[in-house]
Amino acid sequence: MNTNKPFTEPIDMAQHLSGCPYDAYAQLREAGGAHQAVRPGAGAVWVISRYADVKALLSDPRMSVETRHSRNGYEGFGLPPALDQNLMNVDAEAHARMRRLVSSAFTPRRVEALQESVQAVVDRLITAIAPNGRADLLSELAAQAPLIVICELLGIPESDGGVFQAFTRSLMSPNDPGLLPMREAVTGMYTCLVGLIERKRAEPADDLLSAMITARDGDDRLTENELMSLAFLILWAGFETTVHLIANGIAALLNEPCLADLVRAETDPHTPRMAALVEELLRRDGPALTSIRRFPLEELKIGERIVPAGETVLLAIASANRDPQYFTNPDDIDLDRGSAGHLGFGHGPHYCLGAPLARMEVRTALWTAIHRLPDLTLAIRAQDLSWNTDHRQHALTALPVTFTAQPA
Repeated sequence: MNTNKPFTEPIDMAQHLSGCPYDAYAQLREAGGAHQAVRPGAGAVWVISRYADVKALLSDPRMSVETRHSRNGYEGFGLPPALDQNLMNVDAEAHARMRRLVSSAFTPRRVEALQESVQAVVDRLITAIAPNGRADLLSELAAQAPLIVICELLGIPESDGGVFQAFTRSLMSPNDPGLLPMREAVTGMYTCLVGLIERKRAEPADDLLSAMITARDGDDRLTENELMSLAFLILWAGFETTVHLIANGIAALLNEPCLADLVRAETDPHTPRMAALVEELLRRDGPALTSIRRFPLEELKIGERIVPAGETVLLAIASANRDPQYFTNPDDIDLDRGSAGHLGFGHGPHYCLGAPLARMEVRTALWTAIHRLPDLTLAIRAQDLSWNTDHRQHALTALPVTFTAQPA
């Protein structure tokens, strides 16, 4: 979007609010908190751009994630019930009940126990590329480490990880002609999960999926569709988001040498300064441009606009996280700002359940790449990096780098 000219509504999301839309977001914040927009092949939506509005609406019980409240027949991916009954698609008591059950399996102990394993995975991937002197750190590190980790967490054999990766990527980019068609990806994901759950029932192990199968809250337990849908969500959200967190983070470190120097000064990935750095990268360079769609249960006034009940609303998390009304000098990484208020993992009841694991993976990958690949630098100019053209994600398509080759 050209910030020197006024824009007209509805805004074309594909043209103006995709990939790296930060200048456009700034204009939206200046012009008001709520704007109408259109997506390719879909209906009109409302885009909410200011921090105060986005944060409030993320926890407002009048905003529903359930598609039955859409007055325009919103279908989204059109997933079958066996994959659709997950935490991102239910509200209120149904959401609290399901989250309570899965939280009993997704414990801090289970995540903490993965720390050494995550480090070993990252070390192994970097050892494989170290002799080469160049790599695509998106495909050779960022896209692989989270997949291996999430497979280990769920108890999926690593040999099956590539199959799940193909399905999740096709679902994230349904219009990409180089990926599987949507129907084929959904059918394949469902078939694989059915077989996996059957095996875990027959031979339970110390993994998250086995724990979810047996999770109880009194007499309550997950239904078959809920179990399948949650496994699908953990695979999808737990893999794809972390991939882009790692890639975006490494790109930021290499584009701003002072940040890479900061990482070199840290003795391990889990220091307070590393934690603060990851929070700031999540705020400024996080992969989520918007939250999952929501539907007002009643007419709402947002900023100076009236949004009718049942309209599709997208909360622009990436815009909120750069709102100068809340964050001073929002385009800068400032480890002393105390950015706990950022919305990179959401806010309120739908706050990301896997946030602790994602944070740990990102810290580990950033620190290890900087420490183990001497003279690590971008192989192209930062302005020539290629970004996905999607209104949902701020995500690289490749991260080419060079470094001093290490003996095998």
